[in-house]
Amino acid sequence: MIQTREIAYRDEDILCKGYLAFDASRPGRRPAVLVSHTIAGRDEFVENKARRIAELGYAGFALDMYGERPSNATPEENRALMNSLLNDRALLARRIRAALSAVRTLEEVDPQRIAAVGYCFGGLCVLDLARSGADVRGVVSTHGLLKAHDLPKERITAKVLALHGHEDPLAPPEDVRAFEEEMTRAGADWQVHVYGGTQHAFTNPNAANPAAGLVYNPVADHRAWTTLVAFLSEVLR
Repeated sequence: MIQTREIAYRDEDILCKGYLAFDASRPGRRPAVLVSHTIAGRDEFVENKARRIAELGYAGFALDMYGERPSNATPEENRALMNSLLNDRALLARRIRAALSAVRTLEEVDPQRIAAVGYCFGGLCVLDLARSGADVRGVVSTHGLLKAHDLPKERITAKVLALHGHEDPLAPPEDVRAFEEEMTRAGADWQVHVYGGTQHAFTNPNAANPAAGLVYNPVADHRAWTTLVAFLSEVLR
């Protein structure tokens, strides 16, 4: 039986609220998977991902990168919150590391077996978690932003997987190539899976804006989920 509850935690003076999902019928501590949200903030899309991850036997934790955001925030307000983090990648890394620290304290979680997955903006967040040298087993960016930051480089110990649409206008092929070169220079254990004929937000059934390059692709969605499940099984065993 999947149980859920809200978890309050802080990044310095910012109050954040995450969403924990786990199978209460499984005894003992279990590996945890952070789920980092899109520009829209913590919403039903990522909470559903956390529940699906819980069904696999992990603790799914939909984290909160924005903190103290009104529940009725407009798209413009969400974009401003996202841009404030994109413009301060040190703050972005600190914010997601606060979520990691909070999850490690939960009684349901094995603190030594944690991974992170992210979607769109959240994909960049989990990549920056790995770039920060955080002690996590692996990170998965799904139709995520890929651009590196100019902060001091840390050793990447997490295994890295990027699931990407070839026609994604927010991360064109030159960004993919630069990301591959970055990961290679860092000595990371990395993979990139590219889905042909696939645009941004391809795992979101509500994505239906071809003009902006946001289009759901059920085939790519299924392939990406299958790959994600296999990756988590590898890094969290």
